[in-house]
Amino acid sequence: MTQKMRPLYLKSSQDGSLDEAIEKAFSLLESCCICPRKCGVNRLKNEEGFCKTGLKPKVYSYMTHRGEEPVISGTRGSGTIFFSHCNMACVYCQNYEFSQKDVGQEVDPEKLAQFMLELQRFGCHNINLVTPTHIMPMILKSLRIAIDKGLNLPLVYNTGGYELPEIIKLLDGIVDIYLPDMRYADNKQADSYSHAPDYPKYNQESVKQMHEQVGIAEIDAKGILTRGLIIRHLVLPGDIAGTKKIMEFIAKNISKDTYISLMSQYQPCHKAPNIKGELSRRITYEEYEYAQAVMEELGLHNGWIQESGGLERFLGTNIKANL
Repeated sequence: MTQKMRPLYLKSSQDGSLDEAIEKAFSLLESCCICPRKCGVNRLKNEEGFCKTGLKPKVYSYMTHRGEEPVISGTRGSGTIFFSHCNMACVYCQNYEFSQKDVGQEVDPEKLAQFMLELQRFGCHNINLVTPTHIMPMILKSLRIAIDKGLNLPLVYNTGGYELPEIIKLLDGIVDIYLPDMRYADNKQADSYSHAPDYPKYNQESVKQMHEQVGIAEIDAKGILTRGLIIRHLVLPGDIAGTKKIMEFIAKNISKDTYISLMSQYQPCHKAPNIKGELSRRITYEEYEYAQAVMEELGLHNGWIQESGGLERFLGTNIKANL
């Protein structure tokens, strides 16, 4: 376990690299190429591409969230900001009301910075940015304002994983904790269910970049994550996600010490109930047990599995189970 660390962005704000990242990020909005879709619209002029977002981000809600992984929610909750819209379009998205519909409050950089500072005053362990990919430049600008007003909590980049590795590289020295999904191993499935046929390629390369930046998750003496990577994998019915291939990639290309959150909560939301086939049902116990067995067979020993009653059990030996 490690002692409390200063957030990485504090050093970046002092040496000028945060301001350089902000300038570079905004320049990419003129012909938008901040995610793999590379829509090419001029978002500086408020034009909208796939993510339906112009220059200003929309926030659906911000709150003290106690439902994340135990090392993120801790005892005081994670300071979570849910952004509207997304650069994916998952047919089963449980948050479709704000990820795919035009719901939320448009905010300027000062307002978003205010949300971050309020969450810090609430006593949250971190600032948790949910679906940040499409509005990353605006987040960085707000972060700069919040730092100048005293923000000093670790920053969590909580993403669906459809990222450009070169954009993730811009965040080096700024983000403390990466919390990406690894959703699909197969292009066809990614296209069919999230309209992102090149998801596996960009997802894998981006997760590698995240690991290079922050490494294996580091837990402080109170059991709170201060820095590092946690990969989320949602088990889908009929092995649509390609669990074994994803776990093999992690074991071979990231690290067998990587922390993994193996999620069982899939349920047919949004368009899924009307899709003929596996997605119209929940996963079975056998499907989840298979995913768990794959992790163990590949030597992936750090992470959380979900058991009956919604309880989470930690697989590793470095921290206690949160039962």
